[in-house]
Amino acid sequence: MFLENRLKGEKRTGWIEVVAGSMFSGKTEELIRRLKRAKFAKQKVEIFKPAIDTRYSDEEVVSHDSNAIHSTPVPNAASILLLADDVEVVGIDEAQFFDNGLIEVCNSLANNGIRVIVAGLDMDFRGKPFGPIPGLMATAEYVTKVHAICVKCGNLAQNSHRLSASVNIVELGEKDIYEPLCRSCFHEATQE
Repeated sequence: MFLENRLKGEKRTGWIEVVAGSMFSGKTEELIRRLKRAKFAKQKVEIFKPAIDTRYSDEEVVSHDSNAIHSTPVPNAASILLLADDVEVVGIDEAQFFDNGLIEVCNSLANNGIRVIVAGLDMDFRGKPFGPIPGLMATAEYVTKVHAICVKCGNLAQNSHRLSASVNIVELGEKDIYEPLCRSCFHEATQE
């Protein structure tokens, strides 16, 4: 049906999908899975990530399980519009690190018939809404909330608890700096 509509010259329908949750919840893994399926379906895919995220690779989106897919690092959200030409699917990883202009960028892409898949942390280390993710969740057609497992009690974890003393909102790190905690264990850890 999609191909038939394109052949008839009808406008493609775009939409936004958001995959959100805490660190170690599988957000990037799910993003990569969806993008690889789109590539398998022979759709033209472009993947972006913030240029500041060089933890695993400069030019790949890489999950904690070492799954990877080639990406284009960009300095800001507006750059995505300049580089997302003639594509059917746009993937964006670590979206919380982009400015709030990402919401307008994603809506513009979707309004122009592009499927947009965004992955990112929905809360920062303090348990507060993080960057453009809440706004994207509000405007997206599809929202998937994924959870890690609490390292203290084994329940579902929705918080990324920071182990370092840093108070900077953005601090890149892995298991050496962050741990996933459930609501109860997070509350206990942050009340000390």
